[in-house]
Amino acid sequence: MNGLVDLTVESGIAEIRFNRPGRLNALDIDLAEHFAAAVDSVLNHQSVRVVVISGAGRAFMSGGDLALFKAADRSDRPDVSRRLIRPLNLAIVKLAESPLVTIASVQGAVAGAGMSFAMMADLAVAADDAKFTFSYTKVAVNPDCGGTYALVRLVGLRKAMEIALLADTLDAEEVLKWGLVNKVVPAAELREATFTMARRLADGPGLALVSTKALLRRSCVGSLRTQLEAELECFVHLSGGADFDEGLNSFFSKRRPVFT
Repeated sequence: MNGLVDLTVESGIAEIRFNRPGRLNALDIDLAEHFAAAVDSVLNHQSVRVVVISGAGRAFMSGGDLALFKAADRSDRPDVSRRLIRPLNLAIVKLAESPLVTIASVQGAVAGAGMSFAMMADLAVAADDAKFTFSYTKVAVNPDCGGTYALVRLVGLRKAMEIALLADTLDAEEVLKWGLVNKVVPAAELREATFTMARRLADGPGLALVSTKALLRRSCVGSLRTQLEAELECFVHLSGGADFDEGLNSFFSKRRPVFT
């Protein structure tokens, strides 16, 4: 798949790459629909275990394309908003609820929806030149694409209020300190660092990673009692599988495991 979104799949790792670099990958309706289609395509690939989300050029994503709204009549903007955001929301939910581990690989401008995408991914690697701005209030709208859902869970309510309401620009080291990304690397090493992480996950114990992701995702909304029971049932299921056999054998043999 080529065009506004590039999709590549190789050895269990898919990369969905925003490809509108001349506009700093700003989201318009076409880009949103292409992203949603790429997500559907990835979810139909039986071999994929990890999804990398990246942006072409010098920015990951500068947010929504405000020119789209400027060109619309005021009375048409609510419909434009729905057409832009709904396919993105559907794709975000599908990725979050899927068994695939998602990694955001970000550089340059990570603004508005770009910051929401980075936070909604399971993991995030940032270049040291990345600049994060939750810029919605600067243009008098609220966050979208899961931004309010993810931000509170990552940094807590008080810090989330500061980031969302004041909309200051944060550098890579600051977002690392607050847990908004997992790793910061020199810009020239971003791709290598991202795919090293992706390869490690793709070669890992697939069923255990699927189970762990699902449990961590649901922990945000369930009770402790429900979570404990879910952990138990998942562990019981995995303990009877071939990967657990391999994990035990490699541990006691003091060798690297080879999971299937």
